[in-house]
Amino acid sequence: SNFQPKTDALRSHRNCFAGILPSTAMPFVTFHHLAREWRFKWSPESDNASLMAAQSALNSVLEELSMVKGVQSVQRTVCGECYDFKVTTKLLEQPFTDWKAAGFPPEEEFFKKLKEIPGISEIHAQTYTLEDVKLSRRECTKLHEYQEKEKAEKAKDADPAARKLKAVIIEGGKRGVEIEGAADFGGLHFWSLFVYEPAGDVALLEESLKAMNAKCYLEDMQRRGGSDHIGKMIFSEGPEQIAVLAYVPASRQSEVNCEEWLQAVLSKQTGANILKRDKDVCTGVIPAPAGGVFPLKLGQQLLDDANNFLRARKLYYQAGDEAAEEVYGDEDFPPTAAQGGA
Repeated sequence: SNFQPKTDALRSHRNCFAGILPSTAMPFVTFHHLAREWRFKWSPESDNASLMAAQSALNSVLEELSMVKGVQSVQRTVCGECYDFKVTTKLLEQPFTDWKAAGFPPEEEFFKKLKEIPGISEIHAQTYTLEDVKLSRRECTKLHEYQEKEKAEKAKDADPAARKLKAVIIEGGKRGVEIEGAADFGGLHFWSLFVYEPAGDVALLEESLKAMNAKCYLEDMQRRGGSDHIGKMIFSEGPEQIAVLAYVPASRQSEVNCEEWLQAVLSKQTGANILKRDKDVCTGVIPAPAGGVFPLKLGQQLLDDANNFLRARKLYYQAGDEAAEEVYGDEDFPPTAAQGGA
């Protein structure tokens, strides 16, 4: 998540100035406080006589100004180079609104006194937001960590292999949640599907499985994975081969032998072979035929072969004696393959 320093200036959710300032204010400039600034020019002539008279005028109204309800600070700024004299009064938003409705007293009285002082010119008043945006040491540390993380993410995004892996993990995580919901709802323990992002790469297909099986919790804002208890036969088509992965969780290994399940699918495809043999995960490939184009119906055939292996062991869900109706979504069909459940 984005770094958000916990300062008054940045934790407010307000994004306008409630009619006090122009409504065109940037929506990301949030605030809690408003300030009224009185400013004017003084003259260095006559040994700074106008400056001393201006200070005297301020002293005469300072008690009343300080007693305005909600005033948090009154600051004076004097510049000896540009001859600016400024008085800045800071309040929370609601007290400021009340002060504005009353006419900002004692502004009128103060300005009247200034106009009577020789050498005082360019008398103006202005309203703006005024926030303390200094970061605490802890916030500085968090900001530094966030910036370093951003740099690392950008470096990863600049690497084509890292970008591809990221896409594989995102797709796998999403499919994991879909499988968990659909399989649990239907009482299924196995699922067959195609994924797009690995594009026939066996190593990336294994990363996709990891993402599907990643732990996920109901309170997570963006749930990914969660299907580690569901057995899977996963296919991914690439330009040179179809990568195939069989996964059987430990709780189902007494019902299905992972290698036998994969072999049952690959044995019907010319040139297919198994690359990895483990109790829980087995992988293999189906090379592309001459010409490099897989038959259009091959995707559905592979899904059917995976499901028929389960059906023979009475592990494929059926509502009755009739063949179970399989339902697929548009997103489950890669260019030449389809999606199925078991």
